[in-house]
This record gives sequence, C-alpha cells and structure tokens, in this order.
Amino acid sequence: MEFRIGHAAALALTFVAFSASGDDWYPSEHGADDTLGAVNHLTPEGVVRAAKLVKTGKTYPLGVVTGWETPAYPPRHYAITVIQPGQDSGPTMGANLATGNDDLLYTWMGIGSQLDGLGHMGINHEYYNGLTPPDFVTPKGLTKLGTHEIPPIVTRGVLLDMTQRFDANPVPAGTAFNTEDIETQAEAQGVTIGKGDVVLFHTGWLNVEDPVEFMSGEPGLGLEGAKHLASLDIVAVGADTWGLEPVPGEDPELVFPVHPELLAKNGIYILENMDVRALAADEGWEFLFVLGQPRFEGAVQAVINPVAIR
Repeated sequence: MEFRIGHAAALALTFVAFSASGDDWYPSEHGADDTLGAVNHLTPEGVVRAAKLVKTGKTYPLGVVTGWETPAYPPRHYAITVIQPGQDSGPTMGANLATGNDDLLYTWMGIGSQLDGLGHMGINHEYYNGLTPPDFVTPKGLTKLGTHEIPPIVTRGVLLDMTQRFDANPVPAGTAFNTEDIETQAEAQGVTIGKGDVVLFHTGWLNVEDPVEFMSGEPGLGLEGAKHLASLDIVAVGADTWGLEPVPGEDPELVFPVHPELLAKNGIYILENMDVRALAADEGWEFLFVLGQPRFEGAVQAVINPVAIR
C-alpha cells in the first residue's frame, strides 16, 4: 500500500514527504506552498548585474516564427483566421472611413518557441511541490502553476555552443550532453553558470529543414546534465530543439525523463525551439535575457519570443 504525505500536511510535519516515485523531491526548498519554482532565485540585484552585460545594445529575438507549417509534437498544430468584418469593399466606419482587420487564433500553446510551465509534466501524476491533478487541473485551465503567474524573467543568460563541443553542426540526433560536456564547453568559452541564470544550448538543430527529420529525433540535455544544472540553481534551460532532451534517449525505458526532473523535482522552466543561431555566430556567450510571457490564464505552456541583449 502506497503511503504519501498530502501537500497540506507537509506544512505541519518536520520530516520530508516521500512521493509515489520513491524520491524526497517535495516539499520544495522554496516552501511547501510555493508554485513558482526556480524563479524564486531571481532578485533585483541580479537584474542590475545582468543589465551591465549590455555593451553594444544589439538585440536578438530568440523565438522562431510560428505558422501553419511549423513542425510540432503530434497532434499539436497552429491555425489563424484573419477576419475583415466588411470585407475589402464593405462598409466603412465614421466620417473618416475607418476600416480594419481582426484575427482569430486557434493553436496549441506548446508549438514553435515555447515555455514549459511547471504544470506540464510530472511523475506518476505528481507535479511540482507534490501537487496532484485534483489540486490544480481543470478543463478551463490550471488553478495553480499556470504560466500566467510567472513573473518577468530578466536575468543573465548563458549560451553554450555544443556544435563546438561535438565538432558537428547540427549535432547528431540522440547525442546527450552531460556534466563533463557542459563544464568543458563553458570553460572553453570562458563563462561560468551561476545562480539565477538562464542556460541555452546551441546544437544547430534548427538548420534541419525537413520537418519529418526535424521531429524524428534531436540532440539534447542528458539526465545527469539536468541534475547538474539544477544543482547550480538556474531558473530555466533551453535549446534550439523541439524537446530539449536527446531523442532517441539515453535509456530506452525512460520517456522524456529530463522534463519531470527539471519541472517537477526542481521547478526549473524549459525553453524549446530557441533560435540562438545569430547569438552563437556573434559568440554571445553571456547576455541580458528578457522574457515577459503572454498571460493566458491557466495555461500549461506559452508561445514565446525571449530577447537576448548584448
């Protein structure tokens, strides 16, 4: 018979709760009631330090253009309809003859350049801080862990160029990078990863033009590497791939193990399909990272366009 301490009970007890997965990954270090995770590492002082990295004023949009043909994890898709109420020769409005267009968007949130919120993936139906679906999941949206609750992420960004590490562009599908790869490449670039940072990886995968090949696999962050980054108290980690972690995976019996390791266990946000090609070409290894995600109430994920500033 499984024994698990409820989320509320964790407030009153002095020992650590054991989850259904057998690990002691909740309550969170940020408190048993916390719903924000690693963004708690952000501080005003960190914003000021990161702002001092701006030397040239050059900006880099990290989001890809999302459209009808954007490759996406099945069955995700995108559709937009432009509505012109009067059509091109219809009635106008007022003496100034005003006309206009509107649009109706029907899309999955996890498409294109995206943010995975803490409610996206869990372990055996347990999510960040031990929350279970009855605690926060409804058909009309999440009542906790929604991406609309995430404060602006303004901090130092670090880019690690794994095409240099593996001497391949793109890095082959299924290639995993872990602690040794991360530390070696960071040293080669002369950067360190610190508390509150956002870490991005350049693998060259966005250069794969065939959508079938693009979605059939990818290089990515290995499980041991994810644990290492979590130990450094980063806020978010992302890559120029559709799923961050390697496909095929390191262990054929595990399905997307890096996602729950980061999201559920450590409250670290995931950024996917980050277009870091121009940033890598300019050797922008550290920069001011700015993200203000759309505030769709109760959303699990979000289509985003973060900006890197050097």
